[in-house]
Amino acid sequence: MINDRRITNKLNWILDNLVPPVLRDSEVFMGIWFRLLFGDKAGYFMEFKERAPRLSQAEYERYYQLLNDVHLHRDTDLNRECIERILERIQGDSVLDVGCGTGYLAARIAREQGKRVVGVDIAEPGKMEALPQLTFVRHNVHTLPFDDRSFDTVLCTHTLEHLPEPLLTVQEMRRVAARRIMVVVPRQREYRYTFDLHIHFFPYTFSLRRLMRNDKALCDILGNDMYYEEDIL
Repeated sequence: MINDRRITNKLNWILDNLVPPVLRDSEVFMGIWFRLLFGDKAGYFMEFKERAPRLSQAEYERYYQLLNDVHLHRDTDLNRECIERILERIQGDSVLDVGCGTGYLAARIAREQGKRVVGVDIAEPGKMEALPQLTFVRHNVHTLPFDDRSFDTVLCTHTLEHLPEPLLTVQEMRRVAARRIMVVVPRQREYRYTFDLHIHFFPYTFSLRRLMRNDKALCDILGNDMYYEEDIL
């Protein structure tokens, strides 16, 4: 199934590395595939990257609401390797999941490790698991409504690539983290047309390091996604 993250990663790798850029940036060629996948909403995907820099926050959020019914829906965008690395490397007893999406990862941490977990996102998860140690806060992730050093570990997975100003979120993560930050982004080349609403792209580890501005942090490729880990000093 294309809904399997492993298959999605393989397809993305093929598109990024084997399809010539002249075709990836071709409105005619890519338009055929966009119309097959997204029907009458194909145009919204194809215009998004050009329009994104001029969108207000409200307009930006409306894009996601409008296209929600044609997005891939799965429990998580994380691959198995990244999930295992995160679960192994969490520090302390409190965790913040920034851009928690469906709440899949937050719920696993709360259920399997018994930690206090808070998920924050602009939209409430439709089916977040009911656990006493798990809570959700609806908020823009460019500003986090928490005190300094509120959480031992702060996570942000498959979120930064969507944000107009990701560095603002990174700065906020560092402010509220007491011990460790972990980030996951897709390993993806930038093209004019991609089958997602990403506006930032990280084809190399130095691409992510350039955003994070910390050369001493760990940055690995795991299953064609990029895992970053930074300890708070």
